[in-house]
Amino acid sequence: MDAATLGAVGTIVVGLAAAIGALIGKRGENRANYSGAVLGGYSSLVDNLQEERNKAREQIVENERLLAAAYAELASERADKAALQARIAELTTENAQLRERIVELGGQPT
Repeated sequence: MDAATLGAVGTIVVGLAAAIGALIGKRGENRANYSGAVLGGYSSLVDNLQEERNKAREQIVENERLLAAAYAELASERADKAALQARIAELTTENAQLRERIVELGGQPT
């Protein structure tokens, strides 16, 4: 082979080697970019989940506060109801006694 042919073959071999090197380098770059995107997406997902968890905790605290207030109101209403029932019993007893007294005095209870 003459020098021109050897030079042409050498240029082709060097070109192929450069192309293969560039292809391998691009695959590594793509892999690194993909890994970065996956890690970035994972980090974003974790942040979103933590925010959602914190909101849920805040809602639980608010719901527990409202529930405690509702129980307090219910207890108050039950106490009021018990007082009213006691007053009804007192008045019923008093009415019965007054009717008896009317009869004792010779009248007709209505």
